[in-house]
Amino acid sequence: MIAFLIRHAETASQGVLGKRSEASLNTEGETQARELAQRLRNVSFAAVLTSPLGRAVETARAITEGREISPIVEDTLREVDFGSWDNRTFADLSATEGWRTFHRFRSGARYPGGEMMIEVQARIVALLERSTREFGDAPVAFVSHADVIRCAVCHYLAIPLDLALRVRIDMASVTTIRLWTGGVEVLTLNEKNPASPPSDGLTG
Repeated sequence: MIAFLIRHAETASQGVLGKRSEASLNTEGETQARELAQRLRNVSFAAVLTSPLGRAVETARAITEGREISPIVEDTLREVDFGSWDNRTFADLSATEGWRTFHRFRSGARYPGGEMMIEVQARIVALLERSTREFGDAPVAFVSHADVIRCAVCHYLAIPLDLALRVRIDMASVTTIRLWTGGVEVLTLNEKNPASPPSDGLTG
């Protein structure tokens, strides 16, 4: 399987952690989604799976427009559960010791009342492995969120989760990984439209 790991396009609520509530694409995000769909127009996807959150679903719909397939909502692709930190700003959290501790020890710390990154990594890798068995050599799109994609990349490149923020995942970017029984290759990382400005690359 060729897994196209796609981060959703831009929303109006940048700079806020999690944003698990429904946040639609803004005008720039709609443009990014259309440009992304155009870049992927020649890829014959066997399926397009998407996080249930609106911003991911809207991005997935842009990709499937004009195709004979529709997005499949897959809860495993959901945003990280940030617990009590959800919907707080990066600026607010950066002043707290808990935030600094988490980023020193991402592999072992838990978002307060939420997930551990190792749990996020386990769910996305399990989905990719199941999909490899289901779809064989076909290309499949997975529309998700920055930290979820980052966890997959770290797993397949053997990068410790404590160093995960060294992997940049921008809005509407595409990371491609080829998986087969007993093997894996990371083909591209964080590819995006050259006209798109870089995002914070952090989460969402």
